[in-house]
Amino acid sequence: MERPAWAPRSIDISVPSVSRIYDHYLGGSHNFEVDREAARRAMEFLPGLPRIAQANRAFMRRAVRFAVDEGITQFLDIGSGIPTFGNVHEVAQSARPGARVVYVDHDPVAVAHSEAVLVGNADAGVVPADLRKPREILSSPAVQGLIDLNRPVALLLVAILHFVDDADDPYSALAELRDALAPGSLLLLTHASYEGIPLPPQRAEGAVDVYKDIRHPLIMRSRDEIARFFEGYDMVEPGLVPMPNWRPDTAPEDEDPYAFSGFAGVGRTA
Repeated sequence: MERPAWAPRSIDISVPSVSRIYDHYLGGSHNFEVDREAARRAMEFLPGLPRIAQANRAFMRRAVRFAVDEGITQFLDIGSGIPTFGNVHEVAQSARPGARVVYVDHDPVAVAHSEAVLVGNADAGVVPADLRKPREILSSPAVQGLIDLNRPVALLLVAILHFVDDADDPYSALAELRDALAPGSLLLLTHASYEGIPLPPQRAEGAVDVYKDIRHPLIMRSRDEIARFFEGYDMVEPGLVPMPNWRPDTAPEDEDPYAFSGFAGVGRTA
């Protein structure tokens, strides 16, 4: 298999990656045949996966614009993935020039691409780190240099928490991040769930098994389990809802049924 110029030498291009699979769902070009093969296998069970990925991105853009309208000018996007058109820094900085954005991901391809996309952008940076290690994120040079934790921050966790097993205690990681944020900060979150998928759960489980096979388990949580991530936050209207129902730009009834798979919400620290 030939290694493209954009692929860091350190990565094994024979092993699928969730961020590259997601890039494929979104129509991106930074993925390998091994990623596309895993995506095809998952889509045999859950053909709407690209639509679910697009609904996540659309929520992210609406929520970032909402945060800017609320006066927030700092964004910390953990599990940011491979940059595609309409990323956080593009949305935030076009709405508010000078807005500061830090991307965090542990996938070397995602980090390398973020660095390439951000060349010349003094108000954005990238951190190679893992959501499960909040201290490493908060003490990183990019966060220390770009984010003032004494002022409100928008913390984005879009389509990432469902890749963190309960054994890794994502609730504690989130509590640690929340406690580091100033009052008036926002948590912007989406999460996969069997609730809302327009298929029997047994069929959707086939797609979950594909992720298990590539050693990136997809943890499907209930609405109540997802709501627990917002402990210590006041929910912003309309609360924790299917993605197209969160402050929609267009009529939700016009959406593809798969877009309603999983939940989205925004919370504000007191």
